Amino acid sequence: MACILSSSCSPAPLTRTHLSFELLPARSSSSSLSWVSSFPTINISTIKVPPFCPLNKEDCFIRAAAWTRRSRGELAKKPNRKSWKQRTEMYMKPFLLNVFFSKKFIHAKVMHRGTSKVISVATTNAKDLRNNLPSLTDHNACRVIGKLIAERSKEADVYAMSYEPRKGERIEGKLGIVLDTIKENGIIFV
Repeated sequence: MACILSSSCSPAPLTRTHLSFELLPARSSSSSLSWVSSFPTINISTIKVPPFCPLNKEDCFIRAAAWTRRSRGELAKKPNRKSWKQRTEMYMKPFLLNVFFSKKFIHAKVMHRGTSKVISVATTNAKDLRNNLPSLTDHNACRVIGKLIAERSKEADVYAMSYEPRKGERIEGKLGIVLDTIKENGIIFV
């Protein structure tokens, strides 16, 4: 049964249906020309069965068996449940690099996944870089941002981090320069 019955509920009595086929002798009246009279008759009887309830009224529960593993059909029913990899990856790769390129600036930060705390930040919009760099979005600015992220992460005792590219994003061009500069300055990518 899919429902849970408690001692306070009063279940309706269950009924069983018995079908019995009794072949009655063919009707001997030759005056009936109906085709229905040539078939055997079926007797249907019902028997009332009392509901199951143990001797103790407090234990009057009917429970469905619990699922120990998730079947494929159950996975389709619960699409919001995260997989094992999604649940454990934040502990296996706790530090995540996030790089954003706008038309005017380059922003990069390293975050801790579990606590969402920012470990290190570097941006070309900062006062010291904005006044010193000739261009805030070229390859030289990407190298400066990579070097700053690596230095500030080491100061916070973070020597390994991971980068997850977005859907359809390639690791080339400016992003590749930022990641290569971080690697050259002693940070390991997991």
